[in-house]
Amino acid sequence: MNQHQTPLGQKPASDPHAALSGLTAAASKFVAELQFSDLDAETLHLAKRCVLDGLAVALAGSEQPGMAPLSAYIDSLGGTPQARLVGDAARKVPAHLSALWSATAGHAMDWDDTQLAEGPGRPYGLLMHPTMPPLVAALTMADLVASETGRPVDGKAFLTAFAAGFEVGCKVAEAINPDHYMRGFHTSGTIGTFAAAAAAAKVLALDETGVAKAIGLAASMAGGIRAGFGTMTKPMHVGRAAENGVTAALLVRHGFSANTEALDGRWGYLAIAGPGGEPALVRDRFGKPHTMRSPGVSIKPYPSGVLTHPSMDALLFLMRENGLTADDIAAVKLSAGSNVLGPIRFRIARTELEGKFSFAFLLTAIILRGRAGKAEFTDEFVASSASQDMQARIETAFDQSIEDMGWDRIRSRIEVTTRDGRTIERWADENYRGSPHNPLSDGELEGKFRDCADGLLDDARIQAVFDAVWSLDAADDVGALYDLLDWKSR
Repeated sequence: MNQHQTPLGQKPASDPHAALSGLTAAASKFVAELQFSDLDAETLHLAKRCVLDGLAVALAGSEQPGMAPLSAYIDSLGGTPQARLVGDAARKVPAHLSALWSATAGHAMDWDDTQLAEGPGRPYGLLMHPTMPPLVAALTMADLVASETGRPVDGKAFLTAFAAGFEVGCKVAEAINPDHYMRGFHTSGTIGTFAAAAAAAKVLALDETGVAKAIGLAASMAGGIRAGFGTMTKPMHVGRAAENGVTAALLVRHGFSANTEALDGRWGYLAIAGPGGEPALVRDRFGKPHTMRSPGVSIKPYPSGVLTHPSMDALLFLMRENGLTADDIAAVKLSAGSNVLGPIRFRIARTELEGKFSFAFLLTAIILRGRAGKAEFTDEFVASSASQDMQARIETAFDQSIEDMGWDRIRSRIEVTTRDGRTIERWADENYRGSPHNPLSDGELEGKFRDCADGLLDDARIQAVFDAVWSLDAADDVGALYDLLDWKSR
C-alpha cells in the first residue's frame, strides 16, 4: 500500500490536502468511502443489469470494422502485458491500452445505455452513456491488480468500484451546463473520463486525496467532440475516456500530482467546458439516490442513438397494427423538432456507421427486417439495393409545432403512405422501450445479449455469462468474465 492508499473509509491522519471543498471533494469523499454494503438491493440489481448490457455491447463491438485498425495500433506499441481484452482473453497489453480497446468496443455499435437527466433544459432529457467508461476501467484495473499481486479482485469490490464511477460520471454530467453538449462536446467522452478515473481509483483503493488527484488529472484529459459522429472516432471517445481514467489513477498511484479541486472554481472543468454549471444541484447527493436508480438509465433495444428509438418503435408498431409489409410501403415521412433531427446528419446512409445517424436507414431496417440488431448494422445491408431503394422513399421534416413542445423529451410523428393510397399516422411514445418508464425486462436484456453474442459464443457459454453476472456479488474473481467472453482464441 503506497502513500495514497488507506483502508476503505479512513482518511490519512496528517494529509494537508485532506480538507477539500466543492464538487471535487464531494465526489472524492463518496468514492473513497463507498462500501458494498451501501448498495441497496435495487441499486445492486440495476448495477448488474448495466454490467450485463455493457458486456453484451462490448462483445458485439469487438468484431466491428473499427476494431481492426485499433488492434493494429495497439500491436504496434508493444509494452508490458497487464490486462486482457474483452473478446480476446489470450491477449494481454498495457492496462491503458486494454481499457482503450474494450471501451471502444463497447461504444462501437452505439448500443450502450443512456443516462436520464433530472434537471430541466437537457436535450432529450438525456445526458451521457454512463456504463462503459467505469465498467471497463474497473474490469481493467481488476485484471491489473490480479496480475501484480496474484490475488484476484472479487465481485463485491468490482461492483462497488463500478457503482462509484458510474455515480460520479452521472452526477458531474448533471452538474455541468447543458451548453457543454450543445456546443459540440460529446459528454460520454468528456464526463466519461471522470467516471473511469473514479472507478479505477476505487479498485486501487486510493484514499480521498488520491481520488481527488485522479479526478484532477482526468479534468486535463477529458475530450471528445461531436464532429466525430458517424465515424470510428465516436466510439474511440468512450475508449479514450476509459484509457484516460485508468492512466489518471495509475499516475496518482506512482506519485503524480494534480489539482485536487479541478472540477471547481474559475479555471475548473465546469467553468471551462460548460461554461459554468450548478454543482450545488448534486454536491450533497452522491448516492442519494444513485442515478442508476433515479432518474435511471435507458438500456437500448437498438444500436443507434436513443433519440431515434421512439420513431423506430412507432413505425414498427404501426406496421404490426396495420398488417403492413415492406411491399406495402410507398413513402414514409418523419416529422420532429430540431433536437431530434439535428444530430441525425446523413440523408442516405452508405455505411453502417452512417446508418446510426440516418433516419432513412434506421426506418428502412424496421421496414425490411422488422428489427434492427447486429445483423442489420453491417455495411453490406446498409449498402444493399433493397436498403438504398427504401431509404430513398423516406424523408424527414422539421415541424415547428413539435419544436414548440420543447426539447425535454424525444417527440416525433410517423406518416406512412401505402401503395394502395392510404395514409397512416402514429406518434412516437415518449415512454420509449428501454427507458426507466418502460424498461426492458431481465429476459429481454438477456435476449439482447444473445443477439450481441450471435456467432461468437455458444448457448452454454451465454448461459454461463448470465449466471456469472446475476451472481457477481458472490464471485471470488471478476477476471473470470474475460474468459467467458473470449471468442477469438477458441
